[in-house]
Amino acid sequence: MIITIDGPVASGKSTAARNLARLLGFDHLDSGAIYRSLALMAMRESIEAGDECAVADMMERAAIIIDDETVRLCGEDVTDEIRLPEVTRAVTPLAENPAVRAFVHRMERAMASGGDIVVEGRDMGTVVFPDADLKFYITSSDEERARRRWEELRQRDTPQDFETVLAELRARDTADMTREIAPLRKPEGAVVIDSTGWSADETLEKLRSIVTERLGGRL
Repeated sequence: MIITIDGPVASGKSTAARNLARLLGFDHLDSGAIYRSLALMAMRESIEAGDECAVADMMERAAIIIDDETVRLCGEDVTDEIRLPEVTRAVTPLAENPAVRAFVHRMERAMASGGDIVVEGRDMGTVVFPDADLKFYITSSDEERARRRWEELRQRDTPQDFETVLAELRARDTADMTREIAPLRKPEGAVVIDSTGWSADETLEKLRSIVTERLGGRL
């Protein structure tokens, strides 16, 4: 069984997906961690997102393993490093490369094969798993999402000014929604949840109630 959760940056979809997977006893896949790992590798090797040959060579060498919440890149634990602001800024241009998206999509489908899983990202229910058993689209206000990202950065000892975080978040939204390949949009048939002002527990309870209603007999 596959459950997808899509939504814009800092909408709370990662926490929601992780919590829902734990509640259901499903695996959890954070698709953003794959893109972030590739972006980190490109940064370390000074590879430009538009350099097709260099990017193709990099992907052949990239060994990305996601085990629960730990992300390993070529054997190194990069779980915290891929969340740094500079890596976040490097993701968008790399994710616009068609070869990169194809590579990541193949990896995501392989990771999800043969098991029960909650997957989250920006094109899970639209492109990667259009036939998923249940789809969600989680969003919240710009200010709420910026506050969440600002707090996350502060807790990681990489603080940024709130207005900078808000501006970068809105720029990321524009890039995600207007890119030619797999733009961010609500998947057909997805349940929309606006988590503005909600705690993680409240969001999880809403997800749980919908999953029980829609898939209760199949769980």
